[in-house]
Amino acid sequence: MPPPERFSPPVHRPSRAWGQALLQAYTWLLIALVLVPIAVMVVYSFNHTPNGRVTLFWHGFTLFWYAHAFGIADLTSALLHSLEIGFASTAIALLLGTPMALAMGRWRFRGKAMSDLLVFIDIAAPSVVVGASLLSFFIALNVPQGLLTILIAHVAFELAFVVAVVRARVSGLDRLIDRAAADLGATPWQIFRHVTFPLILPGVVAAGALAFGLSIDDVIITNFVAGPKLTFPLWVYGAVKIGIPPQVFVLSTLIFLGGLLLAAANWVYSRRRAVV
Repeated sequence: MPPPERFSPPVHRPSRAWGQALLQAYTWLLIALVLVPIAVMVVYSFNHTPNGRVTLFWHGFTLFWYAHAFGIADLTSALLHSLEIGFASTAIALLLGTPMALAMGRWRFRGKAMSDLLVFIDIAAPSVVVGASLLSFFIALNVPQGLLTILIAHVAFELAFVVAVVRARVSGLDRLIDRAAADLGATPWQIFRHVTFPLILPGVVAAGALAFGLSIDDVIITNFVAGPKLTFPLWVYGAVKIGIPPQVFVLSTLIFLGGLLLAAANWVYSRRRAVV
């Protein structure tokens, strides 16, 4: 006869359904906290405000403010300053940060621990401290404040973020690929151009997008070193006291759409690289 089956009491395990539901609700709540203000900005950029100032009362749909998006000369000039500084500082930060990320992610060298610490300090330092220290530095060197000092300041705080993002991509690469290319006769420059750089390009693009986003909306550090020059965030910050014109919402919407297009292009490129 077969041995009698053992009776094991049912184990009451906590259901995971509630935990998953709470996690999903929490995730959607955070997404809503981020997207709802942006959605309000986009919607009210089409609001027909009679007094030329942003109001939460809906007066009707209009495209008037988009047709006159650049109707305020000072605001347009400030936006151009932000775009110039954003593109220039991003390019410089990528040119300086990508080789640094490659070195820190692949090789051991004297002072590497100190380099890691400096990158962390640059990211963790409060903006007020960074802005005040840069202002003191420029005053000590008798450097006039303007677009040049804004550019230097933005490169200074963007560089650490570029290094961190690109280094994360570099750390995940297999060194055997480079060795295989070297065994096939490729020179170090050919290895970097045809093997390493295409592999780290998604990380470089992500780092560039992050750096540009940090530059385009910085207020605190820029306020310390801008002098008489105004960027888009500084202009908006000053306009809050007297009322924000609808053109601010229009230009902000256009900037947001530009960021979405860049993110979508990066996603499509990454998907194609993964398929290939």
